[in-house]
Amino acid sequence: MASHSDTLVVFFGATAGANGGKLGSDERELILLVWQIVDLHENKVGKLQRTLVQPDSADLSEQCKEETGLTADELCKAEPLESVLQQFHQSVSAELKSLGRSSYTLCVDGPLLIRQVLHPEASKKNLVLPECFYTFVDLKKEFHKCCPNAGPVKDLTLTSMLDYVCIPAAEEQEAGLREVKNMVLLILHLLDEPYNHKFSTFENVNYKFESGACSKTEAVDSETVIRARGLPWQSSDQDIARFFKGLNIAKGGVALCLNAQGRRNGEALVRFINPEHRDMALDRHKHHMGNRYIEVYKATGEEFLKIAGGTSNEVAQFLSKENQVIIRMRGLPFTATPQDVLGFLGPDCPVTDGTEGLLFVKYPDGRPTGDAFVLFACEEYAQNALKKHKQILGKRYIELFRSTAAEVQQVLNRYMSTPLISTLPPPPPPMVSMPVLASSPFITTGSTRDCIRLRGLPYIAAIEDILEFMGEHTIDIKPHGVHMVFNQQGRPSGDAFIQMKSADRAFMVAQKCHKKMMKDRYVEVFQCSTEEMSFVLMGGTLNRSGLSPPPCKLPCLSPPTYAAFSANPGMLPTEAALYQPPLLATPRTPQGPAHNPAPALAYYSPQLYMNMNMSYTTYYPSPPVSPSTVSYFAAPPGSMAAAGPALLPPQPGALVRMQGLPYNAGVKDILSFFQGYQLTAD
Repeated sequence: MASHSDTLVVFFGATAGANGGKLGSDERELILLVWQIVDLHENKVGKLQRTLVQPDSADLSEQCKEETGLTADELCKAEPLESVLQQFHQSVSAELKSLGRSSYTLCVDGPLLIRQVLHPEASKKNLVLPECFYTFVDLKKEFHKCCPNAGPVKDLTLTSMLDYVCIPAAEEQEAGLREVKNMVLLILHLLDEPYNHKFSTFENVNYKFESGACSKTEAVDSETVIRARGLPWQSSDQDIARFFKGLNIAKGGVALCLNAQGRRNGEALVRFINPEHRDMALDRHKHHMGNRYIEVYKATGEEFLKIAGGTSNEVAQFLSKENQVIIRMRGLPFTATPQDVLGFLGPDCPVTDGTEGLLFVKYPDGRPTGDAFVLFACEEYAQNALKKHKQILGKRYIELFRSTAAEVQQVLNRYMSTPLISTLPPPPPPMVSMPVLASSPFITTGSTRDCIRLRGLPYIAAIEDILEFMGEHTIDIKPHGVHMVFNQQGRPSGDAFIQMKSADRAFMVAQKCHKKMMKDRYVEVFQCSTEEMSFVLMGGTLNRSGLSPPPCKLPCLSPPTYAAFSANPGMLPTEAALYQPPLLATPRTPQGPAHNPAPALAYYSPQLYMNMNMSYTTYYPSPPVSPSTVSYFAAPPGSMAAAGPALLPPQPGALVRMQGLPYNAGVKDILSFFQGYQLTAD
């Protein structure tokens, strides 16, 4: 229905719980509707109408009983919401016809009744609201246009607005009728001299959520983003949009979060069109989706872009087709072709644009991951495709799930990002220096308390946040010395260990940084030893009761004291262990006395932890080079050349032993696990 300003229907409602400024915040049902027509051309008003609504639960709050004077017995005799809405539409249409009008717009005292009560309740009860409930006039905003000095819109009330224009309030005692009469008085006053106001600004409620792609370079206002937690794992972006029904979500503004294994973790970031809608979304904290309550918190634009933002042109082109339903396929044979996938889906669920509606997920070297995303033009085709869940293609069963544009971005970003440990760069030409670090990054166990433990970190904290938290003390961190601890679900545990250059430095940091704030949380800092750190990193626990060793089935391929690497402490790493840092903006000379021996080349400790269908505390080593603003220095040019070839004596390849392999693991599985490592040809 097109919005017109010739007729307004002044509309008021009350719920069985909180009303006023908290209307709709407690998820209680609508119990009262009152309305009256105002002809804007002739400044006439129609008949005042009032009707009760029967809720599913007649349990009224004390505030509701006091403000409305209604009882449970009265509500039990009323009609349900669906019937009342039909009566409202018929009554208004008949009255408009008698006035010679054909269309109307609702006028409400603030957006809460429409956005926070009617739309959410109708969505839960699977009711289709009449078109008139998707457009309305907010009387507070219209009043603010005429009287900008009356105060902020959010602070305006009917009483304060009437007082400002010196209009006595209606003397009606019955709840609902009093509010509607006061609203009509205000409207007629704004239509008259000296304001001569025209009601021309209409607010809209989106009919449906529009999916779309988001670029990492896009500016996202942090005042428009929330984090929803506790979602059912099978929820889609449309389910989340339905939970926030009545509030306008930005295009492509739902980003489902994935865990370390690439599966949904029950969280989502949602971006709204403006801060007003974000604030109303926060009032839905602990509202229900089915039988689950959903937690709603503030989030930042940076967090949203980390999840939903992408840079791939291929993904942007794939997601450029609007109003498509996205399905994720998992477990495809590595040899599967687009024609194989189209044949598997069959003619009853045609893919949009054929093979162009398929997006295969691949590793950086082009190898398939077994995942693919498919576009369908309508919900019917998508439902037909989902019926093929766990059907066989080749010799493998295929899993099919609903997906979102943000999930496509996340999965592609994850697989296409740089491996955790990069492959060996090609040998440099003669006389070209290789970057070196000031000391070896091996984690050697010992009782010296030259480490610190950070406890209580924000779950969104990254290594950069830890370095910023350390401040001036970052210069005393050993290279490769920041270690994050993750829990069994692959999420940050809130703990981190940092290796310092000496026990004195560790003690000083523990004293100065203990209970210092990081992102609105205080962080505890304790001094500890490398032995205690290694216990935790390998799956053990460290608490007030002392050390608890890691579980006996910890799949550790090479413990820190592995003989092949500790037999000769002076031995340099093999050529296969060399790693060239990808970026060092301002190389400087290593700090330390001039008589120090030649620094060892940068390499990774052979501590490898694998996960083949197992859960345990995971250890992710820090990047080989931290931001260049910290004291991680490369060797001066020519230092390696001056050292001569004697620094790199021929060494046999390093050997590791793998324990705990699945019984059906083959050579391809093992090679896939070591993807990103330099392996010998045989």
